[in-house]
Amino acid sequence: MLITCTHCQTKNRVPDERAMQDPVCGRCGKALLSGEVVELDEASFDAVVAGSELPVLVDFWAPWCGPCRMMAPQFEDAARRLKGRALLVKVNSDEAPRLSQRFAIRSIPTLIQFRAGQELQRMSGALQSSQIIGWLK
Repeated sequence: MLITCTHCQTKNRVPDERAMQDPVCGRCGKALLSGEVVELDEASFDAVVAGSELPVLVDFWAPWCGPCRMMAPQFEDAARRLKGRALLVKVNSDEAPRLSQRFAIRSIPTLIQFRAGQELQRMSGALQSSQIIGWLK
């Protein structure tokens, strides 16, 4: 499968059976699937989201949003539990207004699931990690 490095935006081919074995980027050597939430901005969003064959779950949030702050630890827990099976990323809607406009983000937190750059589904509102995992499947 193709996975784009969130650090240097290089596309990496990773055998499916190796996704759970901590693959690293062939260019920069950093972890491709660390199990941690990755922050994306307008410059890196398209390369990472469109360049990954794994499901990508994007959390549109803002630092002033109470429900967003409440959901943050749950989203981080889901990222750890989905390591090697999905990439969980966050986009600060205040710092990426063009992305918020492009995806018609009307309320936050809003989760959007992508596969190969195509939006599959979305949901607004704070969720528990088990709900995030269940919804992604």
